[in-house]
Amino acid sequence: MSTDAPAEVLLLSIEDGIATVTINRPAARNALSVEVVTGLSRAWQEIDSRADVRVAILTSTDCGTFCAGLDLKEAARLRDQGTDILTLIDDPYQRCMRGLRVPLIAAMTGHVLAGGMMLSLNCDLRIGVAGTQVGITEVRVGRGSPWAVPLLWMLPQPIVSQMLLTGETLPIERLAELGFVNYLEADPDAVRARAARVAAVIRDNAPLSVQAGKAALLAAADLGCTAGLAEADRIYEPVYASDDAREGPLAFAQKRKPQWKGC
Repeated sequence: MSTDAPAEVLLLSIEDGIATVTINRPAARNALSVEVVTGLSRAWQEIDSRADVRVAILTSTDCGTFCAGLDLKEAARLRDQGTDILTLIDDPYQRCMRGLRVPLIAAMTGHVLAGGMMLSLNCDLRIGVAGTQVGITEVRVGRGSPWAVPLLWMLPQPIVSQMLLTGETLPIERLAELGFVNYLEADPDAVRARAARVAAVIRDNAPLSVQAGKAALLAAADLGCTAGLAEADRIYEPVYASDDAREGPLAFAQKRKPQWKGC
């Protein structure tokens, strides 16, 4: 199936509980046009509305770059007409991704630049291609990166400052060493294959437990440790009271695969 966004720029497929969203603008290095970002927002809304979706993957068509960030050619055209491109986009920094009900895996098929980095940090897990570069390059073109603030909870502050203030790229291997990237693979096909394997593992776990785990971690990042622990207790209450909480131990005792109901 597909979203309402034109298939030539954005694709959405849902199969066996896994949703895959693909940015499909290889000729433009998968840059974020108004159409693409609008389509992404619609895709997240559809994924959140589908009870059969357990996990999602964000990827892009192969061109050497996962996402080059904002479509600067479109931005320049609109600026000549007196319009800033961001005013035409709801949720231009895609913050809705962080609140997505299900875990989101970034299958990064090449270099990760500017808005591509934005999309990746809004995901829960990241898989990249060895030998590629990652950068927050907005300072080089007079744009901004307010979306980068959550990186302070993901990377050391000096690294974030270096990326944000110099606009220089870093080898993805460096970010993997620092824990920002979960896996590095040899090529885009291997990245997508790894993402599919990780997604299948997540899909087969108890869905309420998975969703609560994601929500609790994000809440703690916002609230701090003490308040975060209290909020995690609240988030997990319905998990412990669910049918799935009884099914898991029962399946273990009976040496069979659990049959999750999500309730």
